[in-house]
Amino acid sequence: MNKDLVAIFEYLEREKGIKRDIIISAIEESLRAAARKSIKGLINISVHVNAKTGNIDVIAQKEVVDNVTIPEEEISLEQARILNPQAEMGQWIDITVTPQDFGRIAAQTARQVISQKLRVAERDVIYEEYRYRLHEIISGTVKRIIRGATLIVDLGKVEAILPDRFYPKTEKFNVGERVQALLYEVRDTESGGAEVILSRSHPEFVEQLFKQEVPELSDGTIIIQKIVREAGYRTKLAVQSTDPKIDPVGACVGVRGTRVKNIIRELNNEKIDIFAYEEDPIKLLQNALSPVQIKKISVPEEEGEPVAIVVGDEDYPTVLGKRGMNARLNGQIIGTVLIVQKMSEYQSERSKESAQIAAEEDPTLDEPLHVEGMSSMIIETLIGAGYDTPRKLLNSSPQQLATIPEISLEMADKILEKIRKKRT
Repeated sequence: MNKDLVAIFEYLEREKGIKRDIIISAIEESLRAAARKSIKGLINISVHVNAKTGNIDVIAQKEVVDNVTIPEEEISLEQARILNPQAEMGQWIDITVTPQDFGRIAAQTARQVISQKLRVAERDVIYEEYRYRLHEIISGTVKRIIRGATLIVDLGKVEAILPDRFYPKTEKFNVGERVQALLYEVRDTESGGAEVILSRSHPEFVEQLFKQEVPELSDGTIIIQKIVREAGYRTKLAVQSTDPKIDPVGACVGVRGTRVKNIIRELNNEKIDIFAYEEDPIKLLQNALSPVQIKKISVPEEEGEPVAIVVGDEDYPTVLGKRGMNARLNGQIIGTVLIVQKMSEYQSERSKESAQIAAEEDPTLDEPLHVEGMSSMIIETLIGAGYDTPRKLLNSSPQQLATIPEISLEMADKILEKIRKKRT
């Protein structure tokens, strides 16, 4: 009995999920090539591997003839009947021709072919096992770390790869540690096998974590309409409910934050922002920035162009975020680049612009005041306060105009903006 071969059968069948007949077929095919090289002259050579004992027999066929002239292809009737008492003239019979040193020759010659065939068989098992589980969260154990920080994760029957670029730099793993990840891809390798690729940095990993924690997401009552992520630092989700009685944000957060806390723990304290989805990108942006209020917003005429907003000086660091991360993610939420400016900087730029226009030798700036779109009552109030021409308004600041009764700071800014736009 070939105990080593039987042990290989059992290991591959048990650990890799490869059926024994597939393994045997691969080995027989490879050994057939080795036998043809080591046994010259014989024809119709085949190899048989016993599935239970692991014994290997090399079989050749010879024709039963009366007078043997080609020993490699023919056998006498007398010799044939020793092997098979029923043998007849002209019949082809099987002859065992296993060489004495065939085990050594076969091992040397067939190793590469066997390896190839087993890779293909293992690839089929991988595809059968995992192709329907793409985008699911699976768990395994870190088996080893290669090429710097790429993880080899033992999933049981197969080993998966978690490339270092597919998990945040803020995360560190040790051999033997359990790890959860998104089944991102199953792909062919150049050697003919297949490999399972995992990811912890993809936004869908966070989405699937939420689906595990929030039943309303799994049953479709709540939908994640938008999700963007800077892996390891911050994730933003825009959620919507199909049931008006259910608060989508509250459901995702959970009672006293229990649901979202479990996800934050899995993500090693990555920040998560959850807010209500809106079809209108400006309303969606305001929800994403809440409780910060947008003081001014410039909406582009063409889709995809940058959106510029002005916020209070005290809110600017929060809206921008570390290395501009918050503004970048909020831009991704609305599908464009988000430009953020402090109110003080905005006002300073507008004041300079107003002063430049006011210094122009334009007689229309000294004509009686008229601001398109403004009510006559507001115009009369401004004139009564001494601002009876556009030039006088342009030489004032929003704060000065806001001291006039019935003129708020926002209204003053709006009036000056209208006058500037008319002159540019």
